[in-house]
Amino acid sequence: MNFSDFQILPEEQAEEALSRCCGSQNWAKKMAQSRPFGSLERMNETAVQIWEDLQVQDWFEAFEHHPRIGDRQALAARFASTRNWSANEQAGVEVAEEDLLDRLASGNEKYSQRFGYVFLVCATGKSALEMLNLLESRINNSPEEELQIAQQEQQKIMLLRLEKMFQ
Repeated sequence: MNFSDFQILPEEQAEEALSRCCGSQNWAKKMAQSRPFGSLERMNETAVQIWEDLQVQDWFEAFEHHPRIGDRQALAARFASTRNWSANEQAGVEVAEEDLLDRLASGNEKYSQRFGYVFLVCATGKSALEMLNLLESRINNSPEEELQIAQQEQQKIMLLRLEKMFQ
């Protein structure tokens, strides 16, 4: 789809397309209602503003739409609509050795137990070891500090996916 076609999609179809970029229904709805955008830059500015104005529960909803880093089964099943994007974003995991993947899986589990949501990192261009190091460096953050980091990572992912939507 190109940017011009997106501008004139029926609202429901625009929401569906946007939900692949961010799993918050409120974000997708508000974005669809904010069209038309004068430019991609204006769309991105609006996306960030809407994201930052959402409630914490909307952030949590968006977080739920991400597989755990390295969880290939989740990518194939539950996250089918964004599987290709997620797989490309997590490409650094594909070449990781088993022990590193095991450490990531264990770290993801500890993170989820501690914070109540999946470890979020904008994985594009990062190796499995880099992601593991980030996970380990963030696991001892306060819940408030980590929530801010996670929502910023979600925002990065959202902006990358908006760009991919038009490629």
